[in-house]
Amino acid sequence: MVKSSYNSNIIMQLAVYCMRLLLSCSELGLGHVSRIIPLGKRLEKRGHELFFFSGGKAHEMLQKEFFHVYKCTPISWYENASGIITSASLLNLIFPLPLFNMENHRFELKSPSAMETIHRYYDLRKNLHDIAPDVLIADGDINALRLAERWRIPSLYIANMIRPSYGFSTFLSPGERLVERYVKNCTRIVIPDNPPPYTVSEYNIGNTDAMGLKGKTEYTGSFVDMTPVEGGGEHIFVPISGPPGTRGKLVNTLLPVLEKVKTKCVISLGTPGKKATAKIGNSEIHNWLSVKERSEAMRNARFVIFSGGHATCFETIKHGKPSICIPTQPEQLANAAKLQDLKCSLIAKNSKQLCNAVEKMQNNLNYYTQKMKTLTEFSSKHRGLERATEIVETILD
Repeated sequence: MVKSSYNSNIIMQLAVYCMRLLLSCSELGLGHVSRIIPLGKRLEKRGHELFFFSGGKAHEMLQKEFFHVYKCTPISWYENASGIITSASLLNLIFPLPLFNMENHRFELKSPSAMETIHRYYDLRKNLHDIAPDVLIADGDINALRLAERWRIPSLYIANMIRPSYGFSTFLSPGERLVERYVKNCTRIVIPDNPPPYTVSEYNIGNTDAMGLKGKTEYTGSFVDMTPVEGGGEHIFVPISGPPGTRGKLVNTLLPVLEKVKTKCVISLGTPGKKATAKIGNSEIHNWLSVKERSEAMRNARFVIFSGGHATCFETIKHGKPSICIPTQPEQLANAAKLQDLKCSLIAKNSKQLCNAVEKMQNNLNYYTQKMKTLTEFSSKHRGLERATEIVETILD
């Protein structure tokens, strides 16, 4: 009888422990979904029931990994072949604008971002009653935080940008403050980055204490396994990512410079599909690299040239590779500025600056590599994914 009671207590504890979790991530870049997938896998393995929401390619990636995946309206900036256009994006908050879809090769009318936001909120809300989540986890998705506040659901916000200040227009400040309202009201905030003074996204996060977030914010470290990886220095690795316009802008900046570089270059264009490879000068150009191929290319690089996305920043840190950043948006510029302040990277905004940066990096490679090793050693001390899981599982305590 005692044994039966003991087993019943264990079953009761497990029933309480296993939660129903709603996870929503932004599709503005694939950095958000690249974090939510490993976190979801870990939470799923620990017995929690998961329900995912996202749009665009992030939704497609989630469908390949999980069972309960719902599609919601994607929210996007206005961009063309030159990348993201801030002025047009601001105008597009309210007004629809014509846009050439570079993937479908046709003109379309882009809906106002305000309408996309409204539709996304109701897409999230539509299944809320059936899911009845114990906790809501949002990676970069403010709409989900608004939903959590409205329906009084405990929430966890995963972010590498809260109050950006580096390169952001002052016209965006009112919007930032509006967003912060929902951030302040969430239960916990996880920043998947190093604690200060080695926080890569420092200039994108801002002063959390001054924002009234003290006590609920934690720098957990990256969700990537940051165990250092040793490799060679056979080539320059250039992983290109982002929306079509951003990728096009990077290619137009890179190729005129890399065609003249004597060192072998391995370039990934970031366009999934049938694999194809071409050679231009000393550059080996791939339309797409698998995870294994990308890791191998990173491991054997002398240095890396990329746009400055947060996820790729930590790839370069894991592999101990200094870098040159070509930012295409303010968030990337802020990450690049921090890495440059840490003497791990150089910033180039056009082909001329890139040419100078490549020469400087080649001539001072040992210096930048040693600085990066210091950052790698610090980053490897943190287990962000494990700590984030612990926070999720104790959020109801």
